[in-house]
Parts: sequence; structure tokens; C-alpha cells
Amino acid sequence: MRQFLPTVNVSRGLGAPNEFEYALDSGIDDVEFTPRGGDEPMTWQASLAENYTDGIMILHHGKPVYERYFAEMKEDRKHAAMSVTKSFTGILAATLVAEDKLDREAAVTDYVPELADSAFGDATVGQVMNMTTCLAYSEDYADPEAEIWDYAKASNPLPRAGSDNGPSGTFDYLKTLEKEPQCAHGDAFAYKTPNADALGWIVSRAADTSLAELLSTTIWSRLGMEQSAYYQVDAKGMPASGGGLSAGLRDMARVGQMLLDDGAWRGEQILPQAAIADMRAGGSQEAFARSDHPELEGWSYKDMWWMTHNDHGAFAARGVHGQTLYIDPTADMVIVRFASHPVAANAANDATSLPAYQAVADYLMDHDAAQEPSEGN
Repeated sequence: MRQFLPTVNVSRGLGAPNEFEYALDSGIDDVEFTPRGGDEPMTWQASLAENYTDGIMILHHGKPVYERYFAEMKEDRKHAAMSVTKSFTGILAATLVAEDKLDREAAVTDYVPELADSAFGDATVGQVMNMTTCLAYSEDYADPEAEIWDYAKASNPLPRAGSDNGPSGTFDYLKTLEKEPQCAHGDAFAYKTPNADALGWIVSRAADTSLAELLSTTIWSRLGMEQSAYYQVDAKGMPASGGGLSAGLRDMARVGQMLLDDGAWRGEQILPQAAIADMRAGGSQEAFARSDHPELEGWSYKDMWWMTHNDHGAFAARGVHGQTLYIDPTADMVIVRFASHPVAANAANDATSLPAYQAVADYLMDHDAAQEPSEGN
């Protein structure tokens, strides 16, 4: 991405990387599951091609048990995380809340008064974090008239036509958003990227630093990452907090393991336990049910993370074209996937991905049980 667009660095610092202790399991390739809506079994290995996977890694008990790269993805390369970026913005916000630097119940305008005349003018920080705001905005990529294209034009850092007098920069665009008529903030979940951009602005104000610097000092320079990450920026240098992060596969896995371990990494508390616990408690399932995600029945959305509320308490960061950071606390498992699915919707691969993740979790737990000594031995 940085060969096409200007970016800003998220430094890993200067220390040596924290190496993984590998425990690869070749049996994962043969794990079988039945895709949603299907009646024929599929193997884990077959699902990777089905979902246009570029790179995938599975951690179990903190150790990599599976790692594969395809096409142009390599161990030393970075991949666009797309909307997984939102979840990083969300966890930074939750961290500031836990540190009493950000008030979830406060008005958005307490931090960003510039948004007073926009749809965010009467919203709370928490409503932005959970995407329960009322924005007259469509993110339907298949609709050429959708507001997503005005947003894309405003946030584009490349030179514009001299006759184009529209908003310049993401923040300028946010100020133009209007409220959906006959809609009350907080009533329903509505997945719309401007919420993440507004939250990035709020977080930067609350922390009094740039989002890239905050991510570096809070997480990226503290986990022994192998590579620095980077954000795409708009024409005014603002990081794209809704979808502009690119990073390495293994480094994403390190973040996932830290979140699985309640914010701790190798004996050090990186993020407040309270921030992780609040996020993992999940959001309103009733508000989520009023959204347009019937295929994700029973889920919720909290602090820009997707909460499955399944028996394993799994939660995930998700991005278009197949980007995923999937965390299963019960199975002590983290899955990171980068992909290039041609359809810009998670629904295009959820039918195979979600049951595949559960099947691998069950396989790993069964393997653990088989290794336990029998009673009396």
C-alpha cells in the first residue's frame, strides 16, 4: 500500500524481536468442517484457497502451530489490514477509558468541538466506540451513489481537480455528515467507517498525540515486534483510523496473544486488564440484532470489536477482503488471516471461515485432552 499512497510509520522500537517457540501441527490441514448452508465437508487446507488467503497463522497456548504464506505474501512483508484497523482504534480508546483519560459517557464535542454541527454533535463517545450513532451514510461498495465514494474522495491524499471544492481531508468530511432522520443514537448498531475516523480524532485529542505515535508507544514498541507497521494518511497527514493500517502477519498474532492474555505479554502488563474485560463483555445484542447482519445472529459489537457470544467467548477484528484477527479464549487460540477475496464483504467468506475456525479450535482442544494423563496415572 505504501507504494501507492503516503503513509506514516508505527515504530516497533529498537529492541530485538521476541521470538516465538514453534510447535507446528501438520494435522490441522486435514481438519474437516461443513460450510454454513452446505452439506459437503471441506478441509481446512481447502478453505484457504476458497477464501483467497495470502497468509495465515494460528497460535495455541502462545505457540505457532500453523503458518502459511501464498501469492505475494512473505514472512518479511506487510499486508493491508483494512477494517481490522478499527479494532486497534477501539482498543486504544478502551485503554484511555481505563486510564481515566477518556470518558465513555462524555459528549463527542467535549473532545472535538469541531463536530458540533455534524451528526456526531449530540452523540456520546461510547456510542461512537460501539457504532450506534445515526449517520446518513451508506457504505455499500456496490452502490455508485453511496456516500462511501464522497468519503473516499475527501480522504484521498492524491492531487485533486482544481474545480473540486468538496471537503479536503477525512476530518473535514466528518464535519459534513448529517444525522439519519427519525433515528436515535444508541438504538441500533450500524457499521459505518466514519465512526472509526471520529474515534481516531477523539483518541488523538484525549491522548494529545497522533494515532500512529499512540499505537507505537502503547502496543507496537512493547511486544518485541519483528516489523514496524504503518498507516495510510490523507492529504493533511491524518492516519486512516478506520482502515489504513498495514502490518506483518506474525506481529498481528502477537497482538492477538496479548489480548487473549488479558493485556499481558511475556510477564508485562501492556494494556489495562479493565480495558480488555470491558471489551470482552460485549455490547448490546439487541442493538446488533437491529443491524443488517442476519448471518451473525447473537453477536454484538463493543469498542470496535466483533463479539460472537459463542460457547468459547470468541471475539474478532474483521476487515473486507478477508482480513481477520480471531481470538478464542476457551481454546487458547489466536488466528490471523490476511486475504485478497475479490468481494468486499465479510459475508463472502464467513460461510467457510467461521465454521473452519471453530473446527480448528475443537481439534486443538481435543488434542490437549488426549495429552492429559488418564485418571490414576
